[in-house]
Formats: sequence, structure tokens, C-alpha cells
Amino acid sequence: MAESRAQALTVSELTAYVRDLFDRDEWLQDVWVVGEISNFTHHSSGHMYFSLKDAGSRIRAVMFASRNRKLGFRPEEGMKVIARGRVAVFDRDGTYQLYVEEMQPEGVGSLYLAFLQTREMLQKEGLFDEARKRPLPAFPRVIGVVTSTEGAAIRDIATTLRRRYPLGRVVIFPALVQGPGAPASLVAALEAAVAYGGLDVIIIGRGGGSPEELWAFNDESVARAIARAPVPVVSAVGHETDVTIADFVADLRAPTPTAAAELVAPHVLELRRRVDEARRTLVDSLVRRVQGGRQRLEHLLGRPGLRRPEQWIHWRRQSVDACHSRLEQAAWRVVYRRREAFSRLTDILGRNSPREQIQRTARRVEGCERRLQFAVRNQFQAAVHRFERQVDKLQALSPLAVLRRGWSLAYRPDRRELVRHISQVSPGDNLHLRLAGGWADCQVWGVEEESEDG
Repeated sequence: MAESRAQALTVSELTAYVRDLFDRDEWLQDVWVVGEISNFTHHSSGHMYFSLKDAGSRIRAVMFASRNRKLGFRPEEGMKVIARGRVAVFDRDGTYQLYVEEMQPEGVGSLYLAFLQTREMLQKEGLFDEARKRPLPAFPRVIGVVTSTEGAAIRDIATTLRRRYPLGRVVIFPALVQGPGAPASLVAALEAAVAYGGLDVIIIGRGGGSPEELWAFNDESVARAIARAPVPVVSAVGHETDVTIADFVADLRAPTPTAAAELVAPHVLELRRRVDEARRTLVDSLVRRVQGGRQRLEHLLGRPGLRRPEQWIHWRRQSVDACHSRLEQAAWRVVYRRREAFSRLTDILGRNSPREQIQRTARRVEGCERRLQFAVRNQFQAAVHRFERQVDKLQALSPLAVLRRGWSLAYRPDRRELVRHISQVSPGDNLHLRLAGGWADCQVWGVEEESEDG
């Protein structure tokens, strides 16, 4: 019992543990749920609180204001929806709930789910990147149109292009725009447009319709065919509120087919205005150039060289002669300065000739060598004299020299202790005497002490 109490958890600790289990389950972080809305409340903060239920169970759900602002419908009590979000534990109540990120009515839920999945895949591959989008040509010569020949879209595009830009040529590539065979037909029409060659831009689209009728333009194969096109592609599908995957992949999205024709082709009146403006600019530029040329010509005609060319030539000849004289004088001055500099350098080189320097150095070395030999000889002789004097002093103080004068030293029998006084000797002692030339062993027969004074 004591062990159970020791392992007991608080409610908060248990809730946190369960919450961590939910957070570690990756599948619960992105899940789709189909159910019926109940207990719906749209709070004043903008958040939506409700439950999703079916015949067997229910789950609490919340959709925050930052997410539900993008909803294209108004959720109501009893409405069947498909919701995408993550499942997590709400700590305060200790219950789990669905945090909704996206939601659609259940009637179009399957189509919308397929749309989201295709959009996410193509976006990860980079087909939506702005960096790969190409600008439209300013003056297209040949415009390709991929659409149905029986719908209103082709009439709107052709009428707009004929009215705005009769200089351009329109080539139509028929295709189915709805139904099971529409994606393959659109891809085939795009490939035919590419194979045609010479197109400057392609418009692909159709008129308005339900999401199911526009679904061919959400097909992955159609999106990839648009991305492969070598020329810019304008997507014009449905009305302005209709958004398809083709719009994301195309180089430019037009809200309607008519708007696509207006974006692709400039208006002929605008072109005429720009041509007239360019013509006026060109004429003004030519007039200014002619006026400037006339002014320069009048200025040149007023110069003396053109009025009296002989006098002008005479002045120029005098100037040339003066320049020639100055140049000749300058050249001689340069030559003179260079010659003087050369002479100075020759003298300096003579005085600093390597041979002369070697000879002077050799003489200095010989003098140094003689002085060094003289100093070494003097030092050696002085050292010999000092050595001889020290030897004489050592010999005068040497005990051996005293022995040679007739003295001797008396030692104990071990020859280590020197006998220094008669008091150290007794009759019968054996002594060793150190004499000049060797040792003598003797025995004391008698001892006779003398007074200190004599």
C-alpha cells in the first residue's frame, strides 16, 4: 500500500503524460475527419468551438480565428463536413480534441482532399515557384489557345484579340474541358501546341462552372504539361473566384478568358499611341541634331582657319618651328646632363673599384696580422717570465729545498704524523726520517731537551 502511494501521480502529471503520447504520434498531427457539426459556437473572439459526431461517437473540435477566416462557407449545426487538423490533449479538462486547420462541406470533401494532396505534391516539387515564372512577350506574333471550340471562352478570346490586337495570329488547339476524358485531351492539345512551333504564348482555359466541371484543370498530368511548355502559359479557368492547380503552375493567372486575351495582347490604340509618341520623339531628336549641326557649322565657318587658310598655315608653321627649336635645346640639355652624370659615375666607380678595395683591404689585413703576431709574441714572453718567477718562488718555499740544505723531517712509523717537538719522542721510539733523496728508519736511544732560549 505504501509503495502504491509513493508512485501516485497528480492529475496534471498524468494529463501531461497522455498529452506527450499524443504529441509523439505523427499520424495524429495531420489527420482528416468526417463528421456532423453539433454544439456549434462562433465566439466573439473569432474562434469556432463545436463537436464532430457520427452514429457511434463524437469528438470536440476548435478552429481558431486565424484559420476560419479562410473558410469559403459558413458552418452550421447539423452540417456534414470533412476537417483536417491535429489531435491533442486539452490540459484544463483533460480531454482530447481536434484542432482544425482546414474544413470543407462533406459533399465536395473528396474532391477538395484530392485537390489539396495534388497541390501539396506539386508545390514541394517547385512547380509553383515564382522563380520559374516567365514574363509575357510584349508583342506576340502567334498566340495559341487551348480550349473547347464549342464554349463561350473561345468566342470571348477571339473577339477580344481581334478587337484589341489584329496584328497577332491566333491558332486554336481544340480540347475537351470537362468530363473523364478532359485531362488527356488537354494534355494532347498542349503537346500539339508545343509541336506546332512558332508560338509566342499559350492561353489555356474555359468558362465558368461547378467545381466538378472545372476539375480537369486540377489534374496532375495537365499541370505537368503546362510546366513543360517552352513558352509562357496563361491560365484562364472559370471566374475570378475559381482557383485551380493550373492557375498555380501557369506563368500568369487571368481571372477570366476575356481577361487572359487582354493580358496577352496590347490594345492596338495603345500601340498606335506609343508609335505616334515614338515618331514625335524621333522627329524632335532629328530636329535637335540638325540644329546643333548647323550651329557647329556656323561656328566653324567663323574661325580664321577657314576664312584665311594661308595665314592659319603660316601661324601653324611658326608654331612648329618654335616647338622644334625648344625640343632641340631640351634634347641637348638632356644629353649634357647625362654626360656629366656619366662622368661623375665613372669617377665614383674608379675610386670604388673592387680591385682597389681588395688591395686596400689586403694591406689592412697584413698590418693587422703583423700587429697580432707582435702582440702574441710579447704576451708569450711575458707569460714565460711570470711562470719562471713563480717557479723560483715555489722552489724557495718547497720543503724539499730545505732538506737539500741538510735538514730532515721526523715522522711516526705510519709516516702520517709529523713529529714537531722533542716532547713527542721517547727513548725506544721508532721514527722515519725524510731526508733529501729518500727515507731512513731509526730508533731513539735517548732524548735531550733544550731550554726555550737556547
